[in-house]
Amino acid sequence: MILLADKIEKSFGARVLFSGATLQINAGERYALVGPNGAGKTTMLKIIMGQESPDSGSVQYAKDVKVGYLEQETKLASDTSIIQEVMASAEEIRRMGERAEELQVRIAEASRDDNLDEMLTEYGRVQDRFEHLGGYELESNARQILAGLGFRVEDFDKPCSEFSGGWQMRIALAKLFLRRPDLLLLDEPTNHLDLESVQWLRGFIANYEGAVLIVSHDRAFMDACVDHVAALENRRVTVYTGNYSSYLKQREDNLEQMRAKRAAQEREIAHMQVFVDKFRYKPTKAAQAQERMRRIEQIKSELVILPEGHKHVDFKFPDPPRSGDMVAALEGVSKSYGDKHIYSGIDLKLYRGDRVALVGPNGAGKSTLLKMLAGVEAPSSGTRELGLHVGVAYYAQHQLEGLKESNTVLQEIDSVAPGWTVPQERSLLGAFLFSGDSVDKRVGVLSGGERARLALAKMLVAPEALLCLDEPTNHLDIDSVDMLENALRNFPGTIVLISHDEHLVRAVANRVVDIRDGKMTVIDGDYDYYLYKREDLAQRAAAEETASQQAKQPARAPRVHVTEQTPVREGKKTREQRRAEADARAELNRRLKKTKTRLAEVDRLLEKHRKRYDELMELMASEELYADQEKFNAALVEYNGLKKEIPALEDEWLELSTKIEEETARGLA
Repeated sequence: MILLADKIEKSFGARVLFSGATLQINAGERYALVGPNGAGKTTMLKIIMGQESPDSGSVQYAKDVKVGYLEQETKLASDTSIIQEVMASAEEIRRMGERAEELQVRIAEASRDDNLDEMLTEYGRVQDRFEHLGGYELESNARQILAGLGFRVEDFDKPCSEFSGGWQMRIALAKLFLRRPDLLLLDEPTNHLDLESVQWLRGFIANYEGAVLIVSHDRAFMDACVDHVAALENRRVTVYTGNYSSYLKQREDNLEQMRAKRAAQEREIAHMQVFVDKFRYKPTKAAQAQERMRRIEQIKSELVILPEGHKHVDFKFPDPPRSGDMVAALEGVSKSYGDKHIYSGIDLKLYRGDRVALVGPNGAGKSTLLKMLAGVEAPSSGTRELGLHVGVAYYAQHQLEGLKESNTVLQEIDSVAPGWTVPQERSLLGAFLFSGDSVDKRVGVLSGGERARLALAKMLVAPEALLCLDEPTNHLDIDSVDMLENALRNFPGTIVLISHDEHLVRAVANRVVDIRDGKMTVIDGDYDYYLYKREDLAQRAAAEETASQQAKQPARAPRVHVTEQTPVREGKKTREQRRAEADARAELNRRLKKTKTRLAEVDRLLEKHRKRYDELMELMASEELYADQEKFNAALVEYNGLKKEIPALEDEWLELSTKIEEETARGLA
């Protein structure tokens, strides 16, 4: 046991957050803490960290457990470089190193009378802990973590105070990871990361030796990282084994059982109530009526309480004005900031119905490209052209100046929604986590996350033909992300999207623009197709590099190994032995006939599918096919089907081949 939060009670006024909530985390386990917005996920983390006190209950840790906590917001005003800031956070490693050096000096100067055995024992213990925490690789580990979180090597020596809030969150993450606490508590760790940094973080957490508790709205991230889900339901904690997708299925199965049990309880109550109403005042039946009344009260005290269902807000946004086929074009565009060159001579065309995801490492220029498409920034050279009837809506979290401080949340929506009824406006605001009295809050008192959600809601009330969205899911819960995802999928206009949420990108994008090293590569296909192409290109580049290196090396004469063998004469077999072996082979062939027939069939299917797969690769890379959207979509569907079928057939081929080999070896032994 690493952590036990036992029977936690917590209320804010009349609102009860937790009632007897219990959570136990053991060494090496990875938990996601989930629940609707306002269920108390962050409060639970703060109670576990001791930053808030429960009304009752207790939080216990195993002896000597080190805990690391990443909050949603952090601020570093330090003028030290980020590499120094990160390394300085490893206080235990530094203490262990200093103590080991101190003991080394004392041991070298000590005699047998100076408790030498005790010093040697302590030195061994300190040295083991120092090595376990990565003391010898402290700087290299710090650099590796910073690089994984998206920092460039040239940034390592810059002061922390030069970096924005999102980057400072990454510095805080790096400090946390370098310390290697026994328990990591992470509150929305992906909010300020790009897609590639999220993928690095998934791998880091998957291989982390300690226990982890994560609050996140990123489903793909939780699926890749966690092996348990702690769900805040009915003011208690319910634990499910498996990742987030497994939790959803188990939860639905549990709900079906709970609904059935509750329905049975309600039927029993109704049945007995009829008897009570009919006979409670008849002397001959009064005792029976009283017994049924007591039974009704007992059942009511045991009545199954169904957890709050996930909010499913189906909101249809108004269609934008219909644009021409060509929506936006950049031609010969270059962009520089002083001596720093971001782009040089790039071309990009967007068409109606495109849903484009911009991907690539942080700092590669994704946000800059989005701003140029939106017209927020002008290119240094080249032209930007918009198509017929194309208006642009641009969303980024730091662009919230359009909100009026004195307005309420409802007034802000009303200002951009002429003709909408108040219930319609409240329905939209509810999808963006504003409900009840919160719609009457003044903009001036809203947090940064609340302002971001309000700005996104305002933009989608009357969307333009071209939506440019920079990290729109930050500060949304999973239900709100679902609503946004559905709205974007059904949006008839054109979307350009930057997001760290792989689930959203996979659900929405039908084109991907990869930006790295000052180059832009356009992939006409979904996110899975992009991943395939990227891996394929990387493998080709590696093969070309290997071939180039081999070509530079001088040719060598082949080495021939000659091994002398002594012929072995086998004794002559009898007729009975030869007949027995022939019978065994016949029996083996009979037993394996179906397996061999299926293996031949799988072989033929694999050859056919691989050939068609290669054909589709060439077809989908052609501009002619992309021009015919219907044929391209059909090819994409076929490609996705083959991508699932081929690995399944390969697994079956391996299983059949192994069976034949094993059976043959056994039958002829």
